[in-house]
Amino acid sequence: MKLVSKVAALAAVSMIALNATAAVAEEISEFRIGILGGENASDRLRAYTCLEEKTADLLGVPVKLFAPADYNGVIEGLLGGNLDMAWLGASGYAKVYLTDPEAVDPVLVKVNVDGGYGYYSIGFARNDAEINSLADMKGKVFGFGDPNSTSGYLIPSIAIPQEGYSMEPGDYFGDVKFTGGHEQTIVAVSNGDIDAGVTWADGLGEWEDGYNSGALRKASDAGLVDMTELREIWRSPVIPEGPIVLSKKLPEDVKIKMTALMASLNSLDPECAYGVAAGETKGFMPITHEAYVNIVEARKAKSKN
Repeated sequence: MKLVSKVAALAAVSMIALNATAAVAEEISEFRIGILGGENASDRLRAYTCLEEKTADLLGVPVKLFAPADYNGVIEGLLGGNLDMAWLGASGYAKVYLTDPEAVDPVLVKVNVDGGYGYYSIGFARNDAEINSLADMKGKVFGFGDPNSTSGYLIPSIAIPQEGYSMEPGDYFGDVKFTGGHEQTIVAVSNGDIDAGVTWADGLGEWEDGYNSGALRKASDAGLVDMTELREIWRSPVIPEGPIVLSKKLPEDVKIKMTALMASLNSLDPECAYGVAAGETKGFMPITHEAYVNIVEARKAKSKN
């Protein structure tokens, strides 16, 4: 079955679940949603306000949004039982799974407008920096978002050395810095504070728009950068989009309802879905742990090194 067909089928089932009048299980008194870092907290919270409201209406309990400063805040929240749901990157999910395989279930994944669920780590620099590829980055400062980011660190830290460029600061690049998140990396490159950086995008649509979805699209939409002043200098192999995860401790009816809500979000409220999904998508489709086995193994190997 094609991915788009799966989305349509799940959405139909989801609408039935959303219209159900069954009482919410008494086991929960609130529902807590974690939002990964990558942009400033106020923008993250604003993008999720519509989801907060829909979740409260659906479950009949107060909903709280948490936007920690870094990825690890969400990861630790899930592991500690202080969060009920989050949209993780693949590497963040791998860390949760490797720490406690009984903490969360991956349930859904974002579907791109072409029907796939892959995306890329995109290396970029200013047009006036005279940097066209990694071959032009010798002795220059390269920025990465967060150690727990898939596209902002894990995949580049594996793929770039495979192309012959050491990631050890001073070996090839003049320095390798963590900026704190995708938005911080984009702004730092745009302002000339670092020579180049990496962030995430679906790689579809036009560069001038920041592609169809991803951190570049959000930064472009927010007016933080003029994409015509930047250029792509590197692209990773395709990466599986990270999953929406739910705590395994949640009552089953809550899991079903929240899965249904997220699967139907694009049809229920396209504007809300655009903000939550960081751009244009076809919505969310079912996903399982098996889709992330390679990322889990990559993270495991990286930690051993």
